[in-house]
Amino acid sequence: MRTFLLGLMALLVAAMPAQAQEARRLVIIDDEGFGLAHAMLLDAADVEVLGITTVTGNVWVNRATAMALKGVERMDRTVPVVPGATYPLVNSEALTERWEALYGKLIWKGAWMKQWVEPTQQSTPPYHHADDPVDLPGGNPTTRPAPEIAANFLLRMVRAHPGQVTIIAMGPLTNLALAQRLDPAFAGLAKELVYMGGSFNPRQAREGVSADQFAREFIHSPRREFNGRFDPEAASIVSRSPWRHITVVPADPATATELTPSLIAKLRAVSPPAVAGWIGDMEPGFPMWDEIAAAVWLDPTIVTGRQSAYVDYNTQFGPGYGDTLSWNEGYQPGLGEQRAEIVRTIDPARMEALMLRLLARPARR
Repeated sequence: MRTFLLGLMALLVAAMPAQAQEARRLVIIDDEGFGLAHAMLLDAADVEVLGITTVTGNVWVNRATAMALKGVERMDRTVPVVPGATYPLVNSEALTERWEALYGKLIWKGAWMKQWVEPTQQSTPPYHHADDPVDLPGGNPTTRPAPEIAANFLLRMVRAHPGQVTIIAMGPLTNLALAQRLDPAFAGLAKELVYMGGSFNPRQAREGVSADQFAREFIHSPRREFNGRFDPEAASIVSRSPWRHITVVPADPATATELTPSLIAKLRAVSPPAVAGWIGDMEPGFPMWDEIAAAVWLDPTIVTGRQSAYVDYNTQFGPGYGDTLSWNEGYQPGLGEQRAEIVRTIDPARMEALMLRLLARPARR
């Protein structure tokens, strides 16, 4: 009788919806491509990725969409990839070139990057136009993007799951700003926003870390960071939207991290063959900006230093265009700025251990 009852219970559990068997954390990834941060979130056992929305940032959105589709295929997952904004709300390549003529050169310009200003170990990325055909190294994806735009997808998901969806944004915030302008209830319907962007006062964390070359910009411009600078108007709209909770992962903690050849080898060794080959082709020497954003949401214990402040972004076309603005309680202008939790430092070793654990998980659909 006991055996019969145990068997019956097992059948009932198997028949239950997945949500009832295990509480899954719902997330949408908003980014300009596909990287280790995406793989971490897709491999986390307690996470349900509702979709990946793409945006122009490091690359144009058509290339970012193809990269995301290819990444999802490589991981043998079924997750919608939804193309988003091609251009920032106001900023443009021509405006950025005019800004540089007036105020000096930017270190990184993403899709508008043609060459490094000074010698660097990182290769010069290929330059493309917004409508150039996409031909990814290693082959293009066989699947197609979802037949809607990112802003509409974001709105549809937060309405379908009110108060349950975390949005992790790791590129410019154009899609989120568009969704907020389409529906002022958008931010309040989400559970929380975690975004990689902004800069407060990054410092070189360790001697001999080659990724520290990215910190040289902060010596003279400690408040400038690419995602905020690429679309300052979007960053400002999102920062002044009524989210229930905001976590900002600025450039600051990234100066203690680097995607080294050693870490690439370790990640490759634990990953399934299709993923291992992709990891093996990664270029070392970059800070792990996006991986930190994914990691602090997956395991907040990696955070070793935080602060709370009201945050916005400078939208005046001058030398500080796109710079991060922040205030303590009572000092903010009162134009809708929201309180945010800011991650200032992390434990890099703990984060790398988390990455290894996640990528070593068996593939799941």
